[in-house]
This record gives sequence, C-alpha cells and structure tokens, in this order.
Amino acid sequence: MSGSRRWVLSPLPAHAAESPFRDPDLPRAVRVDDLLGRLTVDEKLSLLHQYQPAIPRLGIGAFKTGTEALHGVAWLGESTVFPQALGLANTWNRDLVERVGAVTGREARGFHAKNPAQHGLNLWAPVVNLLRDPRWGRNEEGYSEDPYLTGAISTAFGHGIQGDHPDYLQAAPTLKHYLAYNVEDDRVRVDAIVPPRILKDYDEAAFKPAVSANAATGVMASYNLVNGRPTHVGPELDEVVRSWTDEDLMIVGDAAGASNLTRGQRYFATQAEANAAAVKAGLDSFTEDNQNSTPTTSALKTALNQGLLTMADVEDAARHVLSLRFRLGEFDPPGRNPYASITPDVIDAPEHRRLARQAAAEQVVLLRNDNNTLPLSTQDTKKVAVVGQLADTLYEDWYSGTMPYRITPAEGLAERAAVTSSEGVDRIRLKDLATGKYVTASTSDTGAPLTATEATPADATGLDVFDWGEGTVTLRTAANGRTVSLGDGRGLVNNAVQPNGWFVQQQFKLLAQPDGSHVLEYAGNDVKESWFGKSRYVVVGADGTLRVGAETPDAAARFGRELVRSGVESAVAAVKDADAAVVVVGSMPFINGREDDDRQTTVLPAGQRAVIDAVRKANPRTVVVLESSYPYSGDWDTADLPAILWTTHAGQETGRALADVLFGDHNPSGKLTQTWYRSDADLPDKLRFDIAKSGHTYQYFDGKPLYPFGHGLSYTSFRYSTLRVDRAVVDAAGEVKVRVDVTNTGDRAGADVVQLYSRQKQSRVEQPVKRLRAFERVELRPGETKTVELTVRAADLSFWDVTREKHVVETAPHELLVGSLTRGITVRGETIPPRDLRKTTRAQNFDDYSGVTLVDTTRERGTAVAATAAGQWVSYEDVDLGRSARSLSVRVANPDAPTTVEVRLGGPTGRLVGTVAVPTTADKYSWTAVSTPLRGAAGRQDVYLVFTGKARIDNLSVEES
Repeated sequence: MSGSRRWVLSPLPAHAAESPFRDPDLPRAVRVDDLLGRLTVDEKLSLLHQYQPAIPRLGIGAFKTGTEALHGVAWLGESTVFPQALGLANTWNRDLVERVGAVTGREARGFHAKNPAQHGLNLWAPVVNLLRDPRWGRNEEGYSEDPYLTGAISTAFGHGIQGDHPDYLQAAPTLKHYLAYNVEDDRVRVDAIVPPRILKDYDEAAFKPAVSANAATGVMASYNLVNGRPTHVGPELDEVVRSWTDEDLMIVGDAAGASNLTRGQRYFATQAEANAAAVKAGLDSFTEDNQNSTPTTSALKTALNQGLLTMADVEDAARHVLSLRFRLGEFDPPGRNPYASITPDVIDAPEHRRLARQAAAEQVVLLRNDNNTLPLSTQDTKKVAVVGQLADTLYEDWYSGTMPYRITPAEGLAERAAVTSSEGVDRIRLKDLATGKYVTASTSDTGAPLTATEATPADATGLDVFDWGEGTVTLRTAANGRTVSLGDGRGLVNNAVQPNGWFVQQQFKLLAQPDGSHVLEYAGNDVKESWFGKSRYVVVGADGTLRVGAETPDAAARFGRELVRSGVESAVAAVKDADAAVVVVGSMPFINGREDDDRQTTVLPAGQRAVIDAVRKANPRTVVVLESSYPYSGDWDTADLPAILWTTHAGQETGRALADVLFGDHNPSGKLTQTWYRSDADLPDKLRFDIAKSGHTYQYFDGKPLYPFGHGLSYTSFRYSTLRVDRAVVDAAGEVKVRVDVTNTGDRAGADVVQLYSRQKQSRVEQPVKRLRAFERVELRPGETKTVELTVRAADLSFWDVTREKHVVETAPHELLVGSLTRGITVRGETIPPRDLRKTTRAQNFDDYSGVTLVDTTRERGTAVAATAAGQWVSYEDVDLGRSARSLSVRVANPDAPTTVEVRLGGPTGRLVGTVAVPTTADKYSWTAVSTPLRGAAGRQDVYLVFTGKARIDNLSVEES
C-alpha cells in the first residue's frame, strides 16, 4: 500500500495487562523475553515446529506457519486468483504488484478469521529464486532471471502483504527458497556449485532487497545443497541473511527439509545431530511430519540432552518465532490491532475481482504485431473463432488458489463478438484388437473404470486427445467430459476435472507399434518414484477393465486407433468464415513441468503447432495467444503469423483480460522477464549454476534470442531521445541521475517501461554483457513527451572481489543504455591490486577453473575446492610473487589414493615451478598442511594449480624467500 492511510490505535482498557508480555506499550524485545521466561522447556521446543500447539495456562492459542500465497491465497478454498507470479513480474509495475500483495494479505486475514489455528498468517511467498533456466519445473513461481527486477517485484509484493501499519503486520511474507534452487529432478541431492562471485552478485542479490527493505519477515531454506552443504544447515542463514536487516526474521525449513539431512542427503547420522545443526545455523521453524511435531521436538530434546544444542540456542530460535507472532498482534488487547477486524467477507470482494482483471491484462506481452493486426476493431470484427487446446478452459497450478469463477478466452471474447470455438484436438476411439470391443466410459460425473466392452461405436466411446509435448497426452472422455486418471487397483477411471495432484496421474502416451496398432503407456510422475515397479503399460482384463499391468509394450494390450474427428480439421472449419481467428495454445501447469518435475524441452507441442499452421492458412487474420508458465523456443514464430501474445496462466479473469487486450481496451505494456531462446540447444546443462561460465541469462548469453529479456510491444510507438546524465564522472559513494525524454509517437495512449542497463567496459574480471540497473513505467497520451529520471548508485555497480572477499567499485568506464541510446560515464572507485598469496587465501576464491567442484570444508562451515579427475585446475591471476617465492603451502584433504598438485605459471600447461605431494587422509574432513618448494617463481604471474588426481584444497599461501 502507499502508506497514505492514517491508523488510529484504540486506547488500552483502564486495567493493566495481567502480564508484561500482554502490554502492547512495552518494547517488543521486553515482551518476548517476558513470555519466553514463562515457558517450560517443552513449550519452548514446541515453538520450533510448523504447528505450534496452544498453551492454555497462558491463554496462548495455536499458531501455524506456512500459508501458500504466490498469486493469491491457496489451498484454503475459493479466493481471488491473480496471474502466476511470473505474470505479475511481466507488468514491471511495482504499484500494481503491491496492490496484489495487499489483497493477498487481506484475504489471508479473512481466512484466518475463519480458522485461526489452521489458516495461518505466516505466508510462504514470494518465490525469489532466479529463473536461470526456463526448463525449471517451478518457473511460474518466480519473477525473473534478473536479480534487480526480482528484488523490486518481491519487495513490492512483500510490502503489500504486510500492509502499511507502523507496528502491526497484516500478514508475514517469507521468501522462498534460499539458495541457488533451480532444479527439480532429484532436487534433494542436487548440489548447486556456485563460485563466490556468482553466489554474491547473482543468487544472494535476489534475496537481499526485500529483506533489506523490511518487506519480508523471513526466508525458507531450499531443498538442495550449495557447494556440498545442505542449505538447511548453511551458516549463511544466520550470518548473511540476518545481516541484511535489524528486524527479527523467522527462518523456516521446507517440508521435510530437515529430515532430508538424514535421509536423502545422508549428511548426518541421527536426526538429533541434524536438527541441532539446523538450529545452530539459523533455522527457527521445522516443517516436518505435517501436524505431528513429536519427531521434531523429540530430536531437539535429545540434542539438548547430548550437549549438541544449548538452551540458549533454542531460546534464540524461539525469540524469532515469538517476535513474528507479536508483530501479527496475537497477544494484544481487542481493538488494538486494526487488521484483526478483517472478516471473511473480504475474500473475492468485487474490488479484488477488478484488480485481478487489471493484473491479468497488464501481464500480457505483445510479442509480435505485423502490419498492426491488433487491436481488433469492433466495427469489422463481428465474428471471432477461438480455437486451440486452451481456448475454452482455465487451468490452476499447484500453488494456485481455487478460482471462484472462470472466464475462459472463449467466454471473454464472447462478451465482445459472436464466437465459434474448437479445441482443435483429435477425438478418437480405441478398439481392443484382441476382442474387437471398443473402450467405453461412464457418463457419471464421478466417473468409473474404463472398459473395452462396447461392440459398436457410440458417443461414450469417444476420447479427446490433448497433446502436451514430449509424447505426453491426456485423454478426456466424451461420455462425461472428465479426464482419465489412474484409479485404485491401477485401473483407468474418467474422474478428473483437470490433471492435478502431487502425482499427476492423468498422463499417458499413445505409442504407435510397427504393425500399426497402439499401446497405451501410463506416464504419471509417480512412475519415476518407482511406486509402480516396472509396470506402466495398459492391459485389458478378462472383464474388459483397463488397468496398468504390463512391464513391456509387447505384454500390453494392442489397440486400434480410429479417428472420429480431426482436431486440425475442426479448428479450420471454425475459423474459415470468421473475421479473425484466435488460437490459444500453451502449457498445462501440472504436466509441462511443476514442483518436483522439470520439463525436458521448451518447444511448443507438435499437435498444437499443427493447429496454428492450419488455421493460419485458412484465415489470414490469425492471432496466436500463448498461455504458459515458461518461455517457448522453436520455430513456431517464424511462420507467417501476424500477431502473437503471451500470457501466463492468469487466473479467473483471463478471458476478459485477453478480450481487453485483443480489442484494444487495454494497450499491452507487459515486458519479458526472461530470455526466450531460439532452441533448447542454446541452453547449457541445467546443473551449471555458474551463469558466467555457462552463458545463462541475458547477462552472459552471446547468441541471438528468439525474444530478448525486456521485450514487449505496444499498440502505439515510443521514441526515446536526449539521453543525458547529470555528471560524467562519479565516485564510489556517489550516484548518477539519468534522464531521457520519452514521446508517444502513435495515436493511442499507452505505457512503456523505460529500462536502464549498464555495461562496464574495463575490469579485472569478466563482466556481464549488460545488467539492468533501473526501470520506470511511464504512461503517455498520443503525442505526449515526458522526461523520465532514473538513478544509478555507483555502489550498485560493485561486484564481489574474490581477491579480498568484499564488494568493490572499480575505477572504470561504463556505458549506460536506454533503448538504443547510450551515454558513457567514468566511475572513480579503486584499482584491484595484485593478489597477495602471502596471506592465507581460501581456495574457492579462484579467478578461473576447469572441471573442479566446490565442497564443504566441514559440516558446519567453509567451502573448499575439489578435483574429481586428473587435469582439472584452478587459477589465481595477477599474483605478486615478489622477487622470489620460496614455497607454496596448501591445506588438503584426500580420502583417496595419494596424488599430486602441480604449480604452473601462465596456464594449465605453463611452466612447472613446484609439485605438491598430497597424502591420503582419514576422510574428506581430515585436513593437513603440505607444501612444495617453488623454483623460479617471481614477479606478477597467473598461478595455476593443476590436479593429477582426486584431492581437496581448503586454502593456500606463499612464503617468500
């Protein structure tokens, strides 16, 4: 909110509160300590679990952490459903996003009023993990591949959730998921290897803004490991995250994250050790075993008894938890907290619906608009054909709320014109070739097992085939309009409104066989969990029932596939006589990647592409609407397509918002927050988290994208002119004000997002191609010019200097870029001096590397370099070795066979000046110091350590003669 509301506190009752912790006029720290001092050991421990029980003797109610609220309140019943988080970021509109956050927080209060113990006010949102790779299954949950934009949007959303009261929180946002989390496949074991500069300047940089601005009340630890250590026991939780603010933060674990420490990650032998390490690292709240807190509290009590944890450690965590509860007003007299008066009536309020429509419209990105195809005119567009798999449906995602109503694209456009519609999917029949009987389905709303028992074709034998790519289809039965799922006993049942659930059991593959027959393969994501053993193919039982029961295609039932209605032909028929054709295609959020399931490709499914191509040939005025949770690659846009729009799954008002955009009531202003690559081949291995080395994101990608970061067209045109700066030279503590004139040169009012990038032209290190530094959304009438002022702090041009382990502003020339305009400035900072290896240098602070990985020095803290094969190396550049370096000492660990590390100058095959003999040590955490004489090592040199076998190095130092 803007902060314009004036809050008036109700007076305290005449009588004093019975206990100091009940007195709202005392400092919060005093109140927390008073309450903490009244609690027993068991009560203190109970505060460290997601479900905190009531303490009746003190009049304290139950408290639950974690209400999902990524784009509206989720999982608690019908609520206002806004566009996916990715879509909210597409708006580049801080004010709008803050308003969406405010509604989300307000509705969370409404749900809390219904059930305070279960509908908690600690919201697990927003997700600020960077969208480094568009194949990430949770892409729609985040905001951008850029840390500055992510920080700006998350700060706005967090401020909105919290409200604008100076003392009380409307609700408490928690940032997810700390840190470097961007892969779902085997995510518990994924070890994100992130060198220090990328960790500081990229991954941490996304989390810091909202915390520093007090727009977040905590963070959630992520499932993965970072540089060999699980994040749930990373000391950065306490030492880094908490250093960004003076406000208390409550740091929570992800679901079963602490259990993973002893299970999937096997990092600790016992849960007592694991829980103790997590608390010491900064974790305050364990999200384990659903409502059963006993395993967590028992392990913590064991840790106390074993001396792994002190009571001071427990109390420190409990203070963070209680501090948040005080800020939510839980312990204050009635009438004191204004947010406590919010009732369930606010949920899905009319003004919330209007905001949902506005947000859905503002997040639409106009990717292409040849010859001003859009907007459509009401005068010459009386009949619109709306076709495609997503033409007349809206999908919820895993973290979506339940939509109170759904305005589909077809329905939204039907409010503007006469609409004909076709989903453009094939309707088929399947005949069991062994019996000649057709597969048939129940007409009941609740569905029933599919059977191959129908002797002749009938309406109930029709199956609509939806193509979601990678060979995966869903089958909807014509009998009742429900999607086929895997049911009890592995039978196939037509009972799902849409694909859903943690294990998405509506996924199949219809596999053509050499003899022309087909077999049906079950492809639900529980298959990868091995719940099914080897059985995944459909058989037909003696009673005709279809079930999953064969391990190979050869043992599966053979079906004849008969085409009842061609999806392509149906779509073409619908568009032939229309004034315009709108093809709505895209993703299914439960199938095309989601939590615990990465996608393998970003290519548009072939079946959907076929509809686009056919419709374009049949109707020259074709508009493609892509509705998806991630960018698409491929050659679909190189076809002769006049106009392309992209929307995320935008919630209950999607259809009206699209109609607003297509008919010009809303002039599109959305901009891409991710690079759209031309091909999957442009994407590096998704396990490479070092974006500078891998070439991920617009900052380091050197190819030509399909659509670049920040792209988005308008129905009007804008001209940028007279880019100017208020100073050509700025020192490290200063700032530059950048002004640019923006003119609407078209005939429509519109909004543009002015984006300011910088490029450092000289540096000791590799710098990004460019980097976003500021942006401002500006609205202009036709012919209007406004001067937009943006500010760049020189401190924001800093980067992490590995040679001295601090952020540094270099003396260097920079270019400032706005649109096609550039201006140069000079930043007067400092020149990074030559490396001084006489000081003990952590091995992870290399300048370059090949093949090595980063590992944990100990379970508690520290990062070391590890070689996994001969020939791998690290380099330390521009080292001042003086007149003569006598020896090099390294701290090593090596549970494998004895090996050596070569010391070379100038390159990995450069002059050999020493060889370190690395002995075998007891284990990977047993460190020992070894050294080698150096021969002819002098002057300023690039020093390379080249491994001849497996070994670990924690630190190194040079001794001069």
